Amino acid sequence: MSYPPDPAAPEPGPVYPDPPYPGTPAPPYPGSAAPAPPYPGSAASPPSYPGSAAPPPPYPGSAAPPPPYPGSAAPPPPYPGSAASPPPYPGSAAPPPYPETPAPPSYPGGAPQYPGAGAAYPGAGAAYPGAGAAPSYPAAPPAHPGVTPTYPSGPQPTATAPPYLPPRTPPAAPAPAAPPEAPAPDDLDYRHAGSRIHVAAHQRGADATAIGQLAVQVPGFLVSLAVVASFAVGILGTAMGWLVILAWLTSGALVFHRPTELAFARHVMKLRAPLAEERARLEPIWREVTARAGIEAHTYELMVENSTDLNAVAAAGHVVGVTTYALNEIPSSNLAAVLAHELGHHTGGHAWTGLLGHWYSLPGRIAWAFMRGIARIAIRVASVFSLAATGMVYLFIGIFVIGGFVAAWYITVPLVAAPYLLAYVGRQGELRADRQAADLGFAPHLAQVLYHFQAQEDAVKAQAAAQGRQLKEPGGLAKLLTTHPDNYTRLQALEPYLRLGR
Repeated sequence: MSYPPDPAAPEPGPVYPDPPYPGTPAPPYPGSAAPAPPYPGSAASPPSYPGSAAPPPPYPGSAAPPPPYPGSAAPPPPYPGSAASPPPYPGSAAPPPYPETPAPPSYPGGAPQYPGAGAAYPGAGAAYPGAGAAPSYPAAPPAHPGVTPTYPSGPQPTATAPPYLPPRTPPAAPAPAAPPEAPAPDDLDYRHAGSRIHVAAHQRGADATAIGQLAVQVPGFLVSLAVVASFAVGILGTAMGWLVILAWLTSGALVFHRPTELAFARHVMKLRAPLAEERARLEPIWREVTARAGIEAHTYELMVENSTDLNAVAAAGHVVGVTTYALNEIPSSNLAAVLAHELGHHTGGHAWTGLLGHWYSLPGRIAWAFMRGIARIAIRVASVFSLAATGMVYLFIGIFVIGGFVAAWYITVPLVAAPYLLAYVGRQGELRADRQAADLGFAPHLAQVLYHFQAQEDAVKAQAAAQGRQLKEPGGLAKLLTTHPDNYTRLQALEPYLRLGR
């Protein structure tokens, strides 16, 4: 039976969750048959721990019993953790000892107080609801944002400043691409563009210059034949030796073999096939040049040399090569004049006769170079011993040379004079090729190219003079060994064509 609440009593506060609700019996403690304690307000005595007749222990840290529950004279059940012995463990005669901590841990920053009560947590004389003190919260309110808050437990984290990041400089804007170089002007007069082309019956030949080259190379050819025959017969015997001699004699036909010519141009003269854009510029100019000459354009192979010099070359029997400078830097009319000059070398036979004579004189020149090497080694070895030994070596070489002149003067004299004769024939061939280009109407444009050559030579001389140097002019014998006449000589040979406006 419950008593009505006292009107003068303060309004009850929140109920602890430990005791059962009124009107319902509390569940028995495990392993015990003792009845559950009645709800506060009844006259019954407070419940005792199962299996124990001892009175309930007092609250820790206090000698006075706790105040009764509101509206009841009965004392509340004791709080666990007192100094009295704890209840026995279920199913065991002796309960395990509780931790030896004398007092429960306190909340950091002070024990929380329940709402409507002014008493602290156990151990400091708890006051039950009904007091008018305001509740205190577990921790102080957080400070201004940016200050690290205090957490209930554990080590307090400290605020760390973010790592310093250097200011980023925006990437520089890419420089505008340089405009492509303007191509060389196309100022050629394409007279035969889209019209019928007259093809001459005489496509190539051998003029006086070509025949002169072959004649000058005869002594070298005979010496080479003697060298090849001596080695072939002396090493391989008579039968095999003659086969080697015949093979060498017929090898000159490879000068006109197109695959062999191209291999010679690529590997010896370092020429290459033109690229697509190079061919697009080169072929129309070449077709105009060959159309004026009445020559089929596809008879010759156009090739390119990577060079910064203004130059062109007529090689073997069907190769015409130009440098990248000539292809990309000079006007198309001047390029046409250069190509017409090289075409003159081909139609006059200068290219194939020069290569043929060089090929057949190669064994003799190799033998001569070998003999000169032996003579140099003999002189150096003799100079180590004494001056008299060196003199004896020089005397032996002189006797050998004089004996050769006397015994075979018809061979040795042309061999000595051959370099000078070949240089003279080469100069005449250049003048003939200039006339060929002038006959096709390219005299003014060829003159512009020659003026360009002369301007380059004058610039080199001026630069040397500014640096206090003096270029050595070629002597008399050196001039006789040059294969190209000087620019003024060539310009003078073009004057008749320039006066006619051709």
